[in-house]
Amino acid sequence: MARKHANQESEFVRKIKKFFLSAFVVITFIVYFIHDRNTNAAAVSPVNAATNPNAIDTAASPSTVNTATSPSVAPTATAPAQATGYKSGTYIGPVTNAYYGNVQVQVLIQNGKIANVQFLDFPHDRRTSQEINAQAMPWLTQEAIQAQSANINIISGATLTSEAFANSLQSALNSASN
Repeated sequence: MARKHANQESEFVRKIKKFFLSAFVVITFIVYFIHDRNTNAAAVSPVNAATNPNAIDTAASPSTVNTATSPSVAPTATAPAQATGYKSGTYIGPVTNAYYGNVQVQVLIQNGKIANVQFLDFPHDRRTSQEINAQAMPWLTQEAIQAQSANINIISGATLTSEAFANSLQSALNSASN
């Protein structure tokens, strides 16, 4: 009889241990989730001007431009176009969905060529998006300037951002075409 009572007690102890272990795992997950969420909310700008000279200060300018109320083309002084056939000026592409956020670019055309491309909006709500785009955005900008078109190489790991970048850039370049 004493042996049966000891087995029942050890079974009870095992169940209590399982319960507390499960509770510990659940509480740890909740604490991690809250910490991760607060960390991502605190990250305002994933790319700063020190690491990316093409970055735009999102605190100083709105992260999106309402293309329905603002013109998509803000031309500057025009110069004769050269080989590419673009009109000099600053052109803003439409907001393009990249699944994890929106992408919108602004292209600067000087002397008929792409002089600079800047991101007005990009996915930056999640830590992973911040890390990916901090690396991908300078490459995409360099690709566009080098190609002098929206026909760029897709960056592995940033496929959706690359495709949205190319689409927004192509629309801006269409506005700049003669």
